[in-house]
Amino acid sequence: MRAGSSPAGPYALDVSPGRGPLDHAALRVLTLAPGGEHTFVAGRSEWIVLPLAGSCAVTVAGQTLARPLTFELRGRASVFAGVSDFAYAPPGSEVTVASRGGGRFALAGARLDADADAADDDAPAGPARPAFPARHRPAAGVPIELRGAGPCSRQVNNLAAADTFDAEKLIVVEVLTPGGNWSSYPPHKHDEHRPGHESRLEEIYYFEIAPAEGNPAAEGVGYQRVTPSGHGSGTEVLAEVRTGDVVLIPDGWHGPSIAAPGHHMYYLNVMAGPDPERRWLISDHPDHAWIRGSWERQAVDARLPLYDAPKG
Repeated sequence: MRAGSSPAGPYALDVSPGRGPLDHAALRVLTLAPGGEHTFVAGRSEWIVLPLAGSCAVTVAGQTLARPLTFELRGRASVFAGVSDFAYAPPGSEVTVASRGGGRFALAGARLDADADAADDDAPAGPARPAFPARHRPAAGVPIELRGAGPCSRQVNNLAAADTFDAEKLIVVEVLTPGGNWSSYPPHKHDEHRPGHESRLEEIYYFEIAPAEGNPAAEGVGYQRVTPSGHGSGTEVLAEVRTGDVVLIPDGWHGPSIAAPGHHMYYLNVMAGPDPERRWLISDHPDHAWIRGSWERQAVDARLPLYDAPKG
């Protein structure tokens, strides 16, 4: 999906479950002018509000809260400038995002009742007592991981990974790939329920491409590959991606994600699925799984980390 191809109301991007190939994962990109604010109803979904550029205040209210809670998010200048804090809003709540200086904010969601009518997803209905409360996670609390080695080196900001942050279905991480490197490699999948081995998770990739130091005016690009796995709908994609573009992955082998030389690549991964356990379990493509063993003989790219989490 090209940037700007799926706007809806105040959102520059609106990927909603049940209105396309996804039934569980959701992503909206909200742009606010200085002094702007926007309110939405969580409905049957849980949400994370994550600054992409700028800062904001997030107020969460609802029948399950004794009083509204407001979280001040310091945010960041851009996704290439540092890791951000974020706020979590449970289903059934009402969420207001307000920004004094303006900015762009990702609203990453997971729909908990995929069998309900998609038109009802924004209704106030939600569980009488959500499993997890509204809360703030500071940037200093986000684990940063360096994954891979050599030309497959990348940085992972584990914002709301399954083993670092409690939620019902939602998994959210960021990946930063130095220019010229491959990430999301070896190709892998998570479209079968195989307890202890693989989980069913839809995935959204939202991309931003950094300007090149040698020519900041040049538009950067990256590439994303998805191939059928034999399960699900047979998704197949070979896409050139630019800032604001999105690739939707209901199933299939996904990877590599390729950053053009000179342009660091960022992508936000939003995952959710129907399995009873919230786990990120993957299967590597059997033709390419050997690449992991080669990392033991290679150093991690010296450009990483692009930044560290701030000290608490």
